[in-house]
Amino acid sequence: MTEPPAPRSLVPRPVPAFTDEDARLQVVDSFGAAVLEGDAELDQIVRFAAALCEAPIAILSLVKGGYQVYLARIGIPDRDGPSNISFCAKAMMQGELMEVRDATLDERFSDNPLVTGPPNIRFYAGHPLVSDEGAPIGSLCVIDRVPRFDGLTLLQRQGLGVLASAVMRRMNSRREALAAETQLADSEQRFRALAESMPDIAFSATGAGHFEYFNRRWAEFTGITDWAGGARPELIHPDDREAVTTKWTAACASGEMYESVNRLLRADGEWCWMLVRAVPVRDKDGTPLRWYGTMTDIDASYRLSENRELLAQELSHRIKNIFAVISGLVSLSIRRHPENRAFGEDLIGTIQALGRAHDYVRPSGGNRRDSLLAMLADLFAPYRGSGICRVSVTGDDVAVAASAATPLALVFHELATNSAKYGALSCDDGRVTVTIADRGEMLSLVWTETGGPPSAATPSDGFGSRLVDMSITGQLGGRWNRRFEAGGLICEMELARSAVTQR
Repeated sequence: MTEPPAPRSLVPRPVPAFTDEDARLQVVDSFGAAVLEGDAELDQIVRFAAALCEAPIAILSLVKGGYQVYLARIGIPDRDGPSNISFCAKAMMQGELMEVRDATLDERFSDNPLVTGPPNIRFYAGHPLVSDEGAPIGSLCVIDRVPRFDGLTLLQRQGLGVLASAVMRRMNSRREALAAETQLADSEQRFRALAESMPDIAFSATGAGHFEYFNRRWAEFTGITDWAGGARPELIHPDDREAVTTKWTAACASGEMYESVNRLLRADGEWCWMLVRAVPVRDKDGTPLRWYGTMTDIDASYRLSENRELLAQELSHRIKNIFAVISGLVSLSIRRHPENRAFGEDLIGTIQALGRAHDYVRPSGGNRRDSLLAMLADLFAPYRGSGICRVSVTGDDVAVAASAATPLALVFHELATNSAKYGALSCDDGRVTVTIADRGEMLSLVWTETGGPPSAATPSDGFGSRLVDMSITGQLGGRWNRRFEAGGLICEMELARSAVTQR
């Protein structure tokens, strides 16, 4: 009878490097055989192999030195066996399907205990299992207790090769998962070693946001050592608790970096301000697998900042009071000198306009308007002069975020003040034009003075210039340029639209 052609193997052939048993066993161990025993997918493959080949016994074995372990089996009670009498130990080295049609007539196996005794092997067909790096690790085989002188059919031989390939895909998938778990465990160990040496509180949480670990600094700060992996909402100040919970839940859902400033209860009963940050480690699909974060004690600097803010607000309040006192004194003078009423009322209007403009440059200004054109109108109101508009603003209007109002106001307040002292606004006929153009990502603003006194050939860089530069390049994400033409100062500014309008 003509021998059927051998099917092309879908599993790599063994390579000579793995004739060294120690190297081969390292590869075998990398698959985590203990976890793969009883794997449902491997069980299905073995059952199908038995059905395909009409065999009473089918085994998926890994050869591990002195013995072989059966990851999946049907028709045999044993879970493992010695490798020195194993058919699979020889089959895995062949690089192709090995068939033994009558073991009693094969000099390699005729006196083998598995032939002379249970399970009384007569027919054996085993397809080698070879790792991607070329290490033979075992075999997928079918066994019969009666000889098969014609062997497997071509379809059965090809099918057994396909099933062996499916076995390797499943095992490779498990090996990759095991390697990822090992890498994650190593990363976790390194993180904990680093975290324990940090002066800040360090923590980790599951992808869903359940806290798993705090370093020893947590116990030192809070006095709590038996946190048991759960959240402790009572440690967060009642006024901050709802906002913190909402923000943390949202971060875990979106996978975005978490950051908050809130109060945490210290072991001595004091509430301390903490800066809390956490970043996710994502899988290939972007889903958070783990969170790692820190809690930094910023209580001293936060309270210092609060004191400075309070002092700035108090100073601003006193300046506003000065405007009110001056207006009151002018009103008294008007009553004593009614002939100067028109001048006095015009002066009071200018003082009140200065007060409104001050709202934009003081911290937490009260009567701010959130439109760029409206804000500039308030800032330039003190320079109208007897109802004459000496500063005109034209162009596109945009919303102004609260964070951008103060740096914008500082820039134009400085330009207007300098113009009133040295430039166009210091002369009766001087004028200033401000044009605004919305160019998408950037806002273009041009300050143009005309009718003023002769100017210096080059601008000087005093405190005011540094203030303008810091506001434009630092806080407003832009750039600026100024030059003196024959008619006066021209200042060109480009500001990041997102910095001006972002809320």
